[in-house]
Amino acid sequence: MSTCATASRQLGEPLSATAPTAATWLLLEQPGPWGAKALTSSHLDPALGRALERAAQGTGVRIALVRRPGRHADCHTPSMRHVYAAHTLPGATWLHGAVTAAPEQLLDLDFAALGRGDHHTFDTVLTGEPHTGDPLALVCTNGRRDRCCALLGRPLAAELASRGAGGTWEVSHLGGHRFSPTLLVLPHGYAYGRAEAHAVEEALRGVREGRVVLDGCRGRSAWERPAQAAELTVREAAGEYRADALTVVRTAPLAGPGAPDAARAPGPADAAPSWEVTVAHVDGRRWHVTVARGTAGPPRPESCGASVLGTPARMDVLAVRELAVPRPHH
Repeated sequence: MSTCATASRQLGEPLSATAPTAATWLLLEQPGPWGAKALTSSHLDPALGRALERAAQGTGVRIALVRRPGRHADCHTPSMRHVYAAHTLPGATWLHGAVTAAPEQLLDLDFAALGRGDHHTFDTVLTGEPHTGDPLALVCTNGRRDRCCALLGRPLAAELASRGAGGTWEVSHLGGHRFSPTLLVLPHGYAYGRAEAHAVEEALRGVREGRVVLDGCRGRSAWERPAQAAELTVREAAGEYRADALTVVRTAPLAGPGAPDAARAPGPADAAPSWEVTVAHVDGRRWHVTVARGTAGPPRPESCGASVLGTPARMDVLAVRELAVPRPHH
């Protein structure tokens, strides 16, 4: 039986710049089965789920449900649930945790502040505090959205848990089903695809050491896709693996690949065919990276069960130019 993950792997579709995008992640423990839209089709009160969706809209906060690996069919919801919030921007990265008996408390959060990276609302409303345990490995397992996530994701989550990765959770949706098994690692927010347990363990070891493992990396969720491509390319070119050593300071749409500044296209960056991305290092170095939109292979269903054929977009790096560092005036 062919699946979207099998087709993607056979076509050699690149993983780079396919990560989900969110500056801040808000995770609520919700055991039991999940529907395709988990916030409104699970054992969570659907009215609460809809209210949370409205509260997070346009704030930079992405909400997902999590559950521990293992049996979950119609299991009882615990009286106390884990809640996590993580901000993924370099230099301002944090991961805080809490427990709550009343998930409706999440509606009291200042979502705009969370999206900006202010954790005080989380700590005040939910009595949250910095998470000092294992980094979180969120494995996408929602088979109602795509069967690949269940067929490939759930065994990976179970294996990681059996190997002692205490921060392993199943998560309701990350996107990119065709890269299953896919996961997100917090606090830094790097996503991985076609993951195997030993590679995930290395990625988690990297988090504890403050570095990024690039093998199988889809990008950092703090950035939009052109910036994800640029940052990963600069990391490889500069041999820089420290998680917070690089940041994206500018993403400008271009009228066409390599177009000069005067020809910049108006409108939102995600509608442009190409971009110039500026990546900065904490030591003052900067790079200009030209990124263009391409297509990843022939038309095909982009997820299992999809009735419409599509051609997934990919981000192609056309050029990388390191800028001269200005000398200080004496």
